This record gives sequence, C-alpha cells and structure tokens, in this order.
Amino acid sequence: MMKRVLLFLFFLALVAMFNVPLTYADGMQDDVDRAVTIIQAFKNIPEKSIPPEVLRNAKGVAIMTVIKAGFIVSGRGGSGVVVARTGKGWSGPSAIGTGGAGFGFQIGAEQTEFVFVLNTREAVKAFAQGGNVQLGGNISVAAGPIGRTVEAGVTPVAAVYTYSRSQGLFGGISLEGTVVATRDEANAKYYGHPVTPGEILSGKVKVPAGARPLQRALARY
Repeated sequence: MMKRVLLFLFFLALVAMFNVPLTYADGMQDDVDRAVTIIQAFKNIPEKSIPPEVLRNAKGVAIMTVIKAGFIVSGRGGSGVVVARTGKGWSGPSAIGTGGAGFGFQIGAEQTEFVFVLNTREAVKAFAQGGNVQLGGNISVAAGPIGRTVEAGVTPVAAVYTYSRSQGLFGGISLEGTVVATRDEANAKYYGHPVTPGEILSGKVKVPAGARPLQRALARY
C-alpha cells in the first residue's frame, strides 16, 4: 500500500512539473480554436493527412487534444468538440472529453491531437445521445485511410475513422475501446443555458459567434 502511495506522489510531482492537466477544462472556446487549427493543418500536408474525400462524405467530426503524462504511473486527459453535418451546413460544437490512468514504465509528457470522422448517422446519433460513447462498442471503428489515394465514392469500412496528429504528423490509428464522454457543464457555459448534445448536433441551437470559424473551415469539404 505504501509503495502505491509513493508512486502516486511521484506521479503528482511529475504532473505539476510539466503543468499537465489530467482532466479536461471548461474553456470550450479553446477547444473550438484548436479544432480549427487542426482542420486547417490538413491542407499543409495533403500527401499524408486525412483525404478530402473522407471529410466530404463525413456525417460528423470529433476533434480532441489529449495529454498523457507518467512516471511509472501513467495518466491521460483530454477535451475537444464534436460537430455534425445538418441540412443547413455544420452544427455548433458539443463538448466532449476523455481520461484514464494506469501503471507502466513511462517518463515524460506527450500531447496528441485526435480526429474522429463520423461516417454514418448512427455514429452521430451515438454522440448526440449524451453520456459515454465507447469506440468499437456500439459503433465500429477503424484506423482511417491517409493521403490522396482514396477513390471517390468508396464505402467506409467502419462507422468511425480515427486519426492522430503528434509533432505535426498525421496518421490513422486504432482507438478501439476508447471512451468519450459528453461535457454537459461546458456546453451549458458555452451556450449560456442547459442544452443537450442532440439539440446541438441537430442544428436546433444557434451557433455561437466563436464557433463560426470552425463552421467555415469544415464548409470547405
């Protein structure tokens, strides 16, 4: 027992040293701004990023930034947003987050950006229901294709394609088993009143001015 306590104290000291938050913050506008930056970065490396055809066929997109840190004990936390395509364009953002902890020999901290391309209405519905979404549970998930080799009209092999971006490099990644949670309090603060993910992703809620750059970035696809 004492050994675990000491390991945990070491872990907290490392987190403090790197100033790494292991839980997601309430600053949803920061998540929206980061999502815009990530979407725009697709165009900078077209040969090794998410194919435009995949995004053009997407029914929704979720974007998260996750920080992982550890010193024998490891932990991770991340936040982001999910948006859906509606009959009038793209919806406003709904806040999401993820987190976890475990044991393993790891020293240091790492930040990774994740993109989930929602290929089906069922995938969007899973995020719209609120609560937790387990990738690979109720909805199928697979590492997404990269580059310009994807042909138009190719039927997706999974309801969700997953990608990661670390140190400027994109790539498909398997995230089966990852749990993504709705952040209801962050949504309420951002929109000024309680609102459900379903209302946001269906387009029934007015999009805040701060989210319009994200709409414009996605409207290019």
